[in-house]
Amino acid sequence: MHHIFHEGKQDKPVLLLLHGTGGTEQDLLPIADMIDPEASILSVRGNVSEQGMPRFFKRLSEGVFDIEDLKYRTKELHEFLDEAAQKYQFDRKNVIAIGYSNGANIAGSLLFNYSDSLRAAMLHHPMVPLRDHKLPDLTGTRVFIGAGENDPICAPEETKDLTELLKNAGAAVETKWYNRGHQLTEDEVTEAKKWYKTL
Repeated sequence: MHHIFHEGKQDKPVLLLLHGTGGTEQDLLPIADMIDPEASILSVRGNVSEQGMPRFFKRLSEGVFDIEDLKYRTKELHEFLDEAAQKYQFDRKNVIAIGYSNGANIAGSLLFNYSDSLRAAMLHHPMVPLRDHKLPDLTGTRVFIGAGENDPICAPEETKDLTELLKNAGAAVETKWYNRGHQLTEDEVTEAKKWYKTL
C-alpha cells in the first residue's frame, strides 16, 4: 500500500492516518501534527480508485458499501499493519487510527473485525461499516467519534448506531456532535486532541 512513515519518539504511539474519498496519504498529516507532533506517523493511501479518486474500499453508490470488498480491504489493511510493524520496528499494539469519512469507515471495520488491530481510534464522520455482524471483544479499546448534526452523507442515526454497537462490544466511546455537515473542522480536531491526551 502507498504510504508515508515518519518515526517519532520511541514511547509514543503510531498514528495511522486514513484519508477520505479522493484524498491521499498527505491529507491528514497536519491533523496528526495537531494531535501529537512527537508521535510516529503511518499514513496510508487507499488501494481502490473510484473514477480516479483513492478510496479504501468499493461502494455501490453513496452510502452503500460493497461489503465483500470492504471485508477484503479490511483484512488487507490489517495485514499491512502487521508487515509495517516488522519493517519499521514499531509496537504493533500501540497503533491509534485517525480516520476521516471513508478512512473512518475502514478504521471502524478494523474494530468490527479484529480485537487487537487498533489500540484506539479517532473516527471523524464515520458510518456503521457492517450491519448484522458480531463484533469482537473490544474491552480496553477507546474510540472518539466526531459527528455533524447536519451531515448530508452520514445521518445522525448512523453515528448513534455505531456508538451503541461499539459500546456493546466493550469499547469506551466518546461521541461529540457539531452543528456542521460532513467537513472536518478545527473544533473537532481540538476535541480529539483533548481526548487523545487522556489515553
